Amino acid sequence: MDFEFSEDQQALRDAVQRWVDGDYSFERRGKIVREGGFSRAAWDGIAGLGLLGLAVPEAHGGLGFGPVEAMVVMEELGRGIVMEPYAQAGLIAPAVLAHGPADMQAEWLPKIAGGEALIVLAHQERSARYALDKIECRFEGGKLTGSKSLVPVGDLADAFIVPARTDQGIVLCLLKRAAVTASRAYSLQDGSRAAEISFDAAPAELIVGEALGPAVLEQAVDVGIAALCAEGVGAMDKLLLLTTEYMNTRKQFGVAIASFQALRHRIADVKMQLELARSMSYYATLKLQSPAPERRRALAQAKLQLGQAMRFVGQQCTQLHGGIGVTDEYIGSHYFKRLTTMEMQFGDSLYQLGEVSRRMEDSAGVFA
Repeated sequence: MDFEFSEDQQALRDAVQRWVDGDYSFERRGKIVREGGFSRAAWDGIAGLGLLGLAVPEAHGGLGFGPVEAMVVMEELGRGIVMEPYAQAGLIAPAVLAHGPADMQAEWLPKIAGGEALIVLAHQERSARYALDKIECRFEGGKLTGSKSLVPVGDLADAFIVPARTDQGIVLCLLKRAAVTASRAYSLQDGSRAAEISFDAAPAELIVGEALGPAVLEQAVDVGIAALCAEGVGAMDKLLLLTTEYMNTRKQFGVAIASFQALRHRIADVKMQLELARSMSYYATLKLQSPAPERRRALAQAKLQLGQAMRFVGQQCTQLHGGIGVTDEYIGSHYFKRLTTMEMQFGDSLYQLGEVSRRMEDSAGVFA
């Protein structure tokens, strides 16, 4: 199988890399964290690159690119530990709205592509523990009532994609920010911004009904997992580079610590975990357009492997730095924080292990 990227994909990677290196420095990121974890100027920069139209069809002003191009972008954003919710607004939202009514697509997709509308998925509830079918939020008579947790930039987004329950099943609704009753913003461990939101008999538009609701929600989460896997690969790649550079300059007993055999073995283990993660990220991306059962199992496998790799790489690289590795002034600690946060999103490793096990019962534990 050919895993070489095309010239267009490489040009896309180079463009995002230049923006990250030039406009999203560690110092600027630190300032964004102190200001609340989201920068409208940085978001406008992402929009200026055309990235918000990446997954939007050309008919609605987008580029109409596919999962591989999205993976390329997420890897580079991961290398810069960019906090703005690109995957949510630029990948998940268009994937969900593509199933909505034509007039809804015509209204919102061009706004997403142009950076005029920031729409995020608000699916997590306090008692759900990652399960997508545990939904207490209700949709009745065109009104939404309930609350959602850990919503990315939930106090700043222009609209939300909200899964809700009816008497017949699960639906997906579009809720405008003006209809939100209350929101409470806070910072996550990695410095990014999230919020609790609640709404009481808030007017909302139906995106998909009970017939498609669960399937579209699963697809949205799988798009998020694939994006997260690619972002994790980018972050681990850069953290490994930082660690090897440190090991080649830090000296003990008059020699660089990179010459110590025990540490070389540890960095080799880190590299192995990174390459396993990269392979599973590719696997996840390539399976996004497969039938739902095959796709769901593949994405659970990928997230499980990435979760294990992110924890291992983060811990080992931090330890190889010694005390400086946990200081807030050093960039490496922020990669560790980001990797730790990503491991918990869209289902942590323990949850994904259960998903992999449940979806492999018919194959007696053998990957098909």
